[in-house]
Amino acid sequence: MNNKKYFNSSNKVFSWLDKYINLERGQKPKSFLLERMEVLTELANHPERCAPSIHIAGSKGKGSVTGMLSAMLTAAGFRAARYMSPHVVDIRERICLGDSYFDEEIYVSAGDELRHITEDLLPAKNNTLFDINEPNGSEPTFWELLTLLFFLCARQAKCDAMVVETGMGGRLDSTNVLDPLVTVITLIELEHTSILGGTIAEIAGEKAGIIKSGKPLILAKQNNEALKVFVEKAKEKNSPIYYYPEIAELSKLNITKQGTEFDLSFNVNNISNNSSTPHSAHYTLKIPLPGKVQAENASLAVAALNVFFNEISHTKTQISGELNRKLTAQGVVLDKAIRDGLANFRIPGRFENITSKYTRGDIPFIIDGAHTAESFSLCVDTFCSLYGEGGVLIFGCAADKDAAAMAKPACGKFSKIIITTPGTFKISDPAKVYETFAKEAGQEKTELVKDTNEAVRQTQCYAKENNLPILGAGSFYLVSEIRKIVLNQPYSEPAR
Repeated sequence: MNNKKYFNSSNKVFSWLDKYINLERGQKPKSFLLERMEVLTELANHPERCAPSIHIAGSKGKGSVTGMLSAMLTAAGFRAARYMSPHVVDIRERICLGDSYFDEEIYVSAGDELRHITEDLLPAKNNTLFDINEPNGSEPTFWELLTLLFFLCARQAKCDAMVVETGMGGRLDSTNVLDPLVTVITLIELEHTSILGGTIAEIAGEKAGIIKSGKPLILAKQNNEALKVFVEKAKEKNSPIYYYPEIAELSKLNITKQGTEFDLSFNVNNISNNSSTPHSAHYTLKIPLPGKVQAENASLAVAALNVFFNEISHTKTQISGELNRKLTAQGVVLDKAIRDGLANFRIPGRFENITSKYTRGDIPFIIDGAHTAESFSLCVDTFCSLYGEGGVLIFGCAADKDAAAMAKPACGKFSKIIITTPGTFKISDPAKVYETFAKEAGQEKTELVKDTNEAVRQTQCYAKENNLPILGAGSFYLVSEIRKIVLNQPYSEPAR
């Protein structure tokens, strides 16, 4: 039992973590080894096993699916720990209880435990995986320790369930120490090609690494190349697949500035057959996020929640048994939890309207962390369908993103495009992005303003003068900066 007290606030915990290698900043460990995380969880007495879990991977939509699952579990009365990235306003968004932060003492106590493991127990173990002088040795990374901090918070808070989003890939991601009851894989696109591979099949292979033996997979619509990989891996693991195009149907889709309403029908009888959780095969739902893609994300989340409760009812482990008894005792009506959870779902930076506190009037200002070609194209289409073409785009992305693929859907849709720096957290090349967009949209419509504060100011002024709506997109890091500037909220990234 650790009695050492290292921290007196969550800020101190995250500041201490910040000294470790951070892949999001482009820093590289000597190796990517899941074995390092396995050693850490063993030293922590396996907090990743403290509650049944749902594990989510994918190129786009995984954050929304994670948040929606957490919201529905919370609406059902469960203490659901939520792990996701990146954060937009506060780093604690990554480690939450439902859609709220954990109590401060949970972060502090878990931080004390984490530091004890890292500085006292780990050196005593003398494991070559952590010896920087060894060929494959490397100290723990920021992401590995952040993931362990999440598991420690979930255990200390006595959570009923965990909803866990992968950071990058899946097979070697630190979250893959989980043995979840259900896995979810969202749409696959080319991303992080220097690490995950240069083809859809290679990237799908990394994502497929989260599929566990005998555990159901909820799979979003994929192209044939990715689908083949997932089908083969699921067959190898003897894992049943619930493939979105085959199990679900959306209808009566109504997208407005306030959100999305839709009907969702399942065409498989066993999507939910737990007698302790009354359910429907048909739902009428609404979410406060505009866009068909968000309705599809919600559909994946609903399917995953139903299958999750099925697995709880049929799994005889002590942990799931305790949750099942709680389910039965509370007489949870799953339909209501689904409706209420989705209706009240909020997440920063996902087609978020920050107009209400806009400092220059009532010009619509939408921010969205769309950072892949497909997600950005869908974001632009949704924005133009609601606010019309000819608005203003403020755009920035990290150097490892495909700016050319995102420039194409923006071409002809905006009267003004301002390219800027997406914060300082990741390496970026705004001048190169500008050249790419200027080539597609024309130099007369495209402008480079490297300073983000000045770029936001010029965007606001141009939009106000011409009465035009604004879309800020391309990177969650840019969205975070825009949100901070426009809403005048301090950004709580740990001190460096």
